[in-house]
Amino acid sequence: MLQTTIIAISSYFKKEQLNLSGIHIIAKGRVQGVGFRYHTQVKAQHLGLTGDVKNLQDASVEIHAFGESDSILALVEWCKTGPEAANVTELEFTFIEPRNTDQFVIIR
Repeated sequence: MLQTTIIAISSYFKKEQLNLSGIHIIAKGRVQGVGFRYHTQVKAQHLGLTGDVKNLQDASVEIHAFGESDSILALVEWCKTGPEAANVTELEFTFIEPRNTDQFVIIR
């Protein structure tokens, strides 16, 4: 299922030829207590993305990311596995309007 999702995202970006975009991601599985938020922040900053990441009460992790479509695709690809201790079983995503943010932060 994760591979199909990535293909769908990639096809969407190519079809729409987006240069700047936003995405809302929910990562499910063993994603809390394994450094997922911290490593997401590091990866997003490395990719030049802005946005935020936070734990949700249902044990999932929520990510809002904004920036170039290639960087968003790279973040989604990374989210398929996350950090070493994580076990991602499902990624949900929704395309959202870009926001004018200047950094990628962890919401506690």
